[in-house]
Amino acid sequence: MVPEKRKLMVVGAAIAAAFALTGCAPAGYDGSEAGAAQPAANAVDASPSAEADDAAADDSGDETATDDKGDAADGDSVELPADKVTDSLTGTSVKRMGQVVENKAGFVFYRFDKDTAKPKSKSACNGDCAKVWPPALTNDGKPKLKGVDADLVGTVTRDDGTKQLTIGGWPIYTYIGDKVGTWAGQNVAGTWFVIKPDGTKNLTCLPKISKPVAPPKDEESGDSSSDDTSGDAGGAGSDYSY
Repeated sequence: MVPEKRKLMVVGAAIAAAFALTGCAPAGYDGSEAGAAQPAANAVDASPSAEADDAAADDSGDETATDDKGDAADGDSVELPADKVTDSLTGTSVKRMGQVVENKAGFVFYRFDKDTAKPKSKSACNGDCAKVWPPALTNDGKPKLKGVDADLVGTVTRDDGTKQLTIGGWPIYTYIGDKVGTWAGQNVAGTWFVIKPDGTKNLTCLPKISKPVAPPKDEESGDSSSDDTSGDAGGAGSDYSY
């Protein structure tokens, strides 16, 4: 009888977890969309350090990143105007998701499973991918920090010569499908995840795998940006693989 009771307990826990996933979905998320895959909890693994100590998010002091831990030495970097750079990183908590890192405007940052952090930081998101997932760019690699350990912040030189900020070696990005305070990019394509102040994935809430929004249309052609940027993860999304 004991094994049977244990089996019932496991099944009950699985059902409870399924309901918990729905409750963790971003505002507007509908798990019944046609393109949805299985819950991410069954489809992706956390990074080896995903269970690392979260104490970094509790640091309320302001710091400035000083070390360049990427490969910025690989050629000359491109100097960007002030309105194109990310000048602050703030570790904070948001409803349902918990620990996140935000920019000055309040948009959360993500990391990409196709990137690498060790032994060398490298971004695999370029071209149209970077239009959907704008990289956090910098000139000097020294953003103002709050709740993020300066020792974890570095830079990586992108294919176009610009410098991108990294946390724990992982290049960081925002998502054009987000609104301020939302995290519709969580588990997009099963490869994009909210990043925590210590550089690990935040796997607290995992909606079903969804497709990314389409990249904005070319401004030079006179076309407007894609309308599919509402921040609702329940949308059909695009067929892009990034």
